[in-house]
Amino acid sequence: MKELTITTIIRECDFEELPASDKRLVELAKEMTRNAYAPYSRFHVGAAIELADGRVVTGANQENAASPSGTCAERSACFQAGAIAPGVPFRKIAIAAWTELRKPEGLDYEEYFQDSPISPCGACRQALLEYETLGRGPVEVILYGRRRCYIFPSIASLLPYCFTEF
Repeated sequence: MKELTITTIIRECDFEELPASDKRLVELAKEMTRNAYAPYSRFHVGAAIELADGRVVTGANQENAASPSGTCAERSACFQAGAIAPGVPFRKIAIAAWTELRKPEGLDYEEYFQDSPISPCGACRQALLEYETLGRGPVEVILYGRRRCYIFPSIASLLPYCFTEF
């Protein structure tokens, strides 16, 4: 028996250090958090996917009393992109989130956002990975937090030992 080590290299930066195009993608993800329907978790998530042809497709989480019938922001965006732009590879996805549970009176909207980035759930990682595999190239992942952003080189880097043979 031998041990294997999994290493993922990610970049950490402040929002202000992002290139203008990445800032725009993050801002769209942040804006989408306002469209979240989150009466149960009170956790508002937005996602924005940049396609290879330059279009951006967005999504927000949509909850349902018959849990788990809702949809996460990431899958909302990627399924919409797949439906309106079939065959167009994804290039990047930005994700932002905030919770009403942290929202004392008097806070600015910007202050609702998580200090540290959140990452997609396992189901979203696998759904996004399928589009990364179909597009035959990495999909960069930008996770926004008020205090720091994380940039992953690909969806696969978020999901070691994933299955890609389908």
